[in-house]
Amino acid sequence: MAAITFAITIGIILSLQTAVNSRLRGFIGSPYQASFVSFTVGTLFLAVILLLNRQPLGISQHLLTTQPWWIWIGGLLGVIFLTTNILLFPHIGGIQTAIMPILGQVIMGVIIDNFGWFHSPQQSLTLIRLLGLLVALIGIIVTVALPEIIQAHVAPASNPNPAHGNPWPWRLLGIVTGALGATQTTINGRLGLALNSALHAAFISFLIGTLCLFLIVLLVHHNFRAIRQATGHGKPWWIWIGGAMGGIFVLGNAYLAPILGTGQTVVFALLGQIAGGLLVDQFGLLGAHHKPIVPVQFLGLFLLIGGVILIRLF
Repeated sequence: MAAITFAITIGIILSLQTAVNSRLRGFIGSPYQASFVSFTVGTLFLAVILLLNRQPLGISQHLLTTQPWWIWIGGLLGVIFLTTNILLFPHIGGIQTAIMPILGQVIMGVIIDNFGWFHSPQQSLTLIRLLGLLVALIGIIVTVALPEIIQAHVAPASNPNPAHGNPWPWRLLGIVTGALGATQTTINGRLGLALNSALHAAFISFLIGTLCLFLIVLLVHHNFRAIRQATGHGKPWWIWIGGAMGGIFVLGNAYLAPILGTGQTVVFALLGQIAGGLLVDQFGLLGAHHKPIVPVQFLGLFLLIGGVILIRLF
């Protein structure tokens, strides 16, 4: 029971991380510099954990020359995933920023498993897994689209979110981002096998992501002045801990997978992500925009969880 509680907790932490990083972006003004801060903090956090466990920080030249090129791009995919979530959060809120990438992760996960991409174990698309995918899709539709249909029927002249325009391009972007996140997970899993350490693989992924963002910030902004200005007085302390929260999520998955199994770890962490998104939207936590949850959304969330359970556990 303690392991299940921990899995749900790290899922909640991941949802809160998105809100924290979005708030940090509000102070810094640049999603790239906000992501750079988050990745840097996460890299330092994981480096400390590695050193405490007396594991090496570097990689051997033999590993560099013998492994496929794509094994090193997990950090770049993580940059895209985190930065896009920071962009999505103000436009579609906490719960949708959680569930739209989940849909992309589920779809891409099924595709990767079916074809055995990136040297992953091949798992054919069975009838049960296909049913789970359809149930998850229905859950997304009920959660995202049905409340808007009901709102339009009750108050057709109102516009519930005029400031941000049509949310569907952002939702589709969230699905694509989730697909990249599932690819990153598979690649980092392969890297973990090559390094014989999931923790070491997470550190290398964070380090590569930090270096990528360093170059991106230099190319786009030419300096890090916005970060220095954001360190002034009057800023909440918690805007700087998003990277550590991401590191805790990675560590939690590495710790729980041998105990609960990968499938159950994913499902319970997913439950935590959804719960965290609900809390952020319902109560406007961490400076987020208050978006009360519509009761019918709970039906959609249950369908989504049920679909993921069918896909992951059967």
